[in-house]
Amino acid sequence: MAIKKRRPLTPSLRFQSYSDFKEITKKSPEKSLLEPLSEKAGRNNHGHITVRRRGGGVKRRYRRIDFKRDKRDMEATVIAIEYDPNRSARIALLEYTDKERRYILWPLGLKVGDTVISSESAEIRPGNSIPIKNIPSGISIHNLELAEGKGAQIVRSAGCWAQVMAKEGDFAHIKMPSGEVRRIGIKCYATIGQVANSDHMNISIGKAGRNRWLGKRPKVRGVAMNPVDHPMGGDTSGGRPSCSPWGWPSKGLRTRDKNKQSNKFIVKRRK
Repeated sequence: MAIKKRRPLTPSLRFQSYSDFKEITKKSPEKSLLEPLSEKAGRNNHGHITVRRRGGGVKRRYRRIDFKRDKRDMEATVIAIEYDPNRSARIALLEYTDKERRYILWPLGLKVGDTVISSESAEIRPGNSIPIKNIPSGISIHNLELAEGKGAQIVRSAGCWAQVMAKEGDFAHIKMPSGEVRRIGIKCYATIGQVANSDHMNISIGKAGRNRWLGKRPKVRGVAMNPVDHPMGGDTSGGRPSCSPWGWPSKGLRTRDKNKQSNKFIVKRRK
């Protein structure tokens, strides 16, 4: 998980860096766990752009990840660590005792040949999936469910980890990577450890074309537009607070709905 720099033979290579991929043990993905992935280019079912600045990108296939870890009380052996083009984290290929294979997010410290299990009585070891009620306070976790049985929804990016702070009744206080403290049901499952590949955040893109490979299109400043296209456009736009094309302030103002149902689960805000 080291970062390498390119030799500055051209201007585009001067500031470029990339992962050395030394942790990867298997180059080709497991064919039975692949799915086609069509490009949406930020458009909905009507063809209207709902997410701006998306499009292009290299062709990929989706790796089906086991976020539910619902194969309970059966040990699995790690047989490979692979690259996943759809996420910042690496993925680990597991083979269960019944010969079924599944992908999981690769936790830090898990090696090829190690065994993992999803069980209520599992050991506190990286890669094991355990209900929050059986995880001691202070332990780092990732791949965390928000609703029992729904599968992991949060703490899934490279280098991320959450922490069990305390337990109170049917809920546990979990400190998120952002610093927010949130109440989550103690019956929800989480995976022990931190997501590996923490150096991902230190990679320098180096050139615009590399972002295009990722499907990221250019961004135009609002002040460079005409008044018809953006509230900050035109020659007389100086002094106006920064905002989105729809007029919402974009720096500092909280835009979260005050009546959002999940507000009651937030114990401490990240700010």
